[in-house]
Amino acid sequence: MSRIQVKNVLLVEDDPEQARLIREMFNDQGSYSFKLTHVKSVTDAEAYLQRQTVAVLLLDLSCCPDASGFEVILRAHAAARGASIVLLSDLEDEAIAMRTMERGVQDYLIKGQFEPRELMRAMRNSIARKILEETLFNEKSRAQITLECIGDAVICTDIAGNISFLNLVAERMTGCSLKEAAGLPLLDSFHIMNASTGEIAADPTTRLIGHSRINHLPVNCILTSRDGHQVFIEDSVAPILDGSGLSTGSVLVFRDVTAARALAEQISHLAEHDSLTGLPNRLLLNDRLDQAIAQAGRKGSLLAILFLDLDNFKHINDSLGHPTGDKLLKSVAQRLQACVRTPDTVSRQGGDEFVLLLQEVQHAEDAAITARRVLKAMKEAHTIEGRELHVTTSIGISVYPDDGMDAATLMKNADTAMYQAKESGRQVFKFFKQEMNDKAVERQSIEEDLRRALERNELTVHYQPIFNLKSGIITGAEALLRWTHPNRGSVVPALFIPVAEDSGLILPIGEWVLRKACTQARTWADAGLRPIRMSVNVSALQFRSEDFLKSLLTILADTGLEPESLNIEVTESGLMERAKLGIPILQSLRERGVQVAVDDFGTGYSSLSYLRMLDVDTLKIDQSFVRAITTSPDDTSIVSAIISIGRSLKLRLIAEGIESSTDLAFLKASHCDEGQGYLFGRPVSAEQFAHLQKMQVN
Repeated sequence: MSRIQVKNVLLVEDDPEQARLIREMFNDQGSYSFKLTHVKSVTDAEAYLQRQTVAVLLLDLSCCPDASGFEVILRAHAAARGASIVLLSDLEDEAIAMRTMERGVQDYLIKGQFEPRELMRAMRNSIARKILEETLFNEKSRAQITLECIGDAVICTDIAGNISFLNLVAERMTGCSLKEAAGLPLLDSFHIMNASTGEIAADPTTRLIGHSRINHLPVNCILTSRDGHQVFIEDSVAPILDGSGLSTGSVLVFRDVTAARALAEQISHLAEHDSLTGLPNRLLLNDRLDQAIAQAGRKGSLLAILFLDLDNFKHINDSLGHPTGDKLLKSVAQRLQACVRTPDTVSRQGGDEFVLLLQEVQHAEDAAITARRVLKAMKEAHTIEGRELHVTTSIGISVYPDDGMDAATLMKNADTAMYQAKESGRQVFKFFKQEMNDKAVERQSIEEDLRRALERNELTVHYQPIFNLKSGIITGAEALLRWTHPNRGSVVPALFIPVAEDSGLILPIGEWVLRKACTQARTWADAGLRPIRMSVNVSALQFRSEDFLKSLLTILADTGLEPESLNIEVTESGLMERAKLGIPILQSLRERGVQVAVDDFGTGYSSLSYLRMLDVDTLKIDQSFVRAITTSPDDTSIVSAIISIGRSLKLRLIAEGIESSTDLAFLKASHCDEGQGYLFGRPVSAEQFAHLQKMQVN
């Protein structure tokens, strides 16, 4: 059987007779378990409650010094926290007793009108009521604290739509305190409007009438506070329901989303715009191009794509650094924007590539007018960090609908035309023509076949002899790459070498040729043939690659070829483009005994000051000058000048493309050291070259 907990009761009664009656009732309390203690005054009660807690305080209203009894009730609450209070009142004071129920008294009894059972029940009910009140108070306090602590603003309204509560966040955002707003209509403090239309929004709580579901404010909503400050908000509005499910008001929860909207807009902008120039990027351009094509199709009008690539930008970027290159790109972007109309789009595709989308074009010539305007604008110097930089551009143009019916085709054809413009000398524009596409398709086919050429053993190396012009003895061999395709047959180097350079295939192919040539030179030496120099062409891309020097030294070590027997040929333009960066590589080669020749000398843009800086052994006179010796006095002077330069710098001179005895005689008379060309012999296989050497010995 469970033990019944005894609850302490304190009786405050100054009438001895009344006190006696109450004690007798406690003696007859039946199943109730109360322990009674009696004191005569409130002061005695306060002293007692300092030592002992009680569950019920039985307080005779006649003990109260003031007529209302409110002062004593406050003292009782302070002294007996957690205890329920039951008043004992005379009949004539019942009205006062009833009012005390609003001040925290749980119940009252009229003296002389209750029996023991009623007294016990009143105390038990008062205890239960006190527990319920405290529970509700605690729940309300927790709710209040929660609403004040959350980051969202909260406004509550009653059934009439008047404000009954604002938390601190709501006060701050609206600029109204709860004291000021309580009892007023919601929209007196909650001023909202549609940001798109500027219209004042309706009271969001009115839409809840007759509904029990959560609702929301219109999208793109702005809240204006009392001081005029505006923020974007998002919200939810829900009804407050009573136990019967009927609405008694509403609660509005909202938050400031201004920063979130700004961040979202920034992210959206970055996703569609180039981070450096702020121009539309490829994604946004494609979207606008699709829309422009649809519009042009409906109107039967034209549109044009101008694909631009800056000429020699890489040289500026490499020599002056990326920060300077970035500033130059920004300057270019500004000039391009000044060259187009409002409905047109300037886009940066990446790197130094830009695209202009021209809408509402009446004639194809309109695109040419814009292209000429761009070429003129680009020709002017850009002042970057106090330095004048010059950059030009090559432009390819495609026109809808003649050059393509969709965005991808128009972009591809404009890109193709741009490459044709570059091949035509740069700083020009070209309209797309179908034969350009055919050429581009052919180039792609060559690239695909060339990727498989190495693994299919379709590449070979032939060797052209280099002769001493005085003695006529073979002093060297130039390794020349040849490609025999199973279907195309013999593919001329002028066709596939540029493809290899543009695609980067020149790196693995160039390394293969270098290894093949060094291996062959060592084979000839081991066979007892006269020692010669093996000359191998190295592309500018290969020469500038990080692994070039390491790869070359590895090949020399693997093949056993003496470094002095190897001559590396790099074109004049390949050396001069990054002369300062190439100098350490040239020095490393020379320190190890490898010789270096400047190929095609006279066709580039070198200066004597740079040439003196380059640690090279040989100048090779380009065949275009040699072949014109007997027909062009100007070219004869150029050859003589090159030979003079070489002799003044103590460099070996080799003439390429010697085809006639007249050419040979002039070169001998001019004291050119060595030469090669069809007059002496065409490039031949390794076996045929060995035979030529043996014939000279015999």
